[in-house]
Amino acid sequence: MQAGSSGIGYGLKYQARCIADVKADTDHTSFIAGTLSLKEENEVHLIRLANGGTELICEGLFSHPNEIWDLASCPFDQRIFSSVFFNGESYGAAIWQIPELYGQLNSPQLEKIAALDAHNSKIRSVLWWPTGRHDKVVSVDEQNLILWSLDSSKKTAQVQSQESAGMLHYLSGGAWDPHDLNSIALTSESATQLWDLRTMKMTSTIEQVHPRNVDYDTKKEYVLVSDLVSLCLWTTFLYLLPLSTKSVTLCMR
Repeated sequence: MQAGSSGIGYGLKYQARCIADVKADTDHTSFIAGTLSLKEENEVHLIRLANGGTELICEGLFSHPNEIWDLASCPFDQRIFSSVFFNGESYGAAIWQIPELYGQLNSPQLEKIAALDAHNSKIRSVLWWPTGRHDKVVSVDEQNLILWSLDSSKKTAQVQSQESAGMLHYLSGGAWDPHDLNSIALTSESATQLWDLRTMKMTSTIEQVHPRNVDYDTKKEYVLVSDLVSLCLWTTFLYLLPLSTKSVTLCMR
């Protein structure tokens, strides 16, 4: 909410571990952030950068059940997002819709569009195809990936297909190829895996890279970036070859 010499700050009431940009809001720089409180009622904050770029404004504050461990915004509807949450015993995931604000800061409850409730392992993330409107989402847990058919107007999500990554692979997240709606990359303990959603089979793997995160270059096809203590650019065309590697210093506060 305040501007400083080195940046702009925004304070949340409780501890938080996830923030996501609102991709569908092309007129503003907007984010959603989720809190992580075991005992208190958790919140989703809708935050927008003011036109002058000097402060962050809270556009909406919504109650959210359970601890929020992951957030991702819908690329084609700025009022829709997904969350991964923990209730103290198990993990869950759901698709939510932000209610109409009508100038109110404290808004009604979030509307649950659909629960992604076919998981038996710890859910890591929900992936949206980032390039445009698509009626599918992918949820990833430690052992499986599930492709869902989502109908936000009917408020339903149906499992279209699912596949196990195998007992030796513990999945931690992933990214959807913006240039190919049938291709995703998944991260595990020691490898980055490329999957074809049409067959639900792994097509390639980059071994011994121990990735923490992965993403695609939105402007160049076949380019993937991953990191642990170094940033690596990979080409996924025909062969998985490193384009460049850059060492980075990790700073956690």
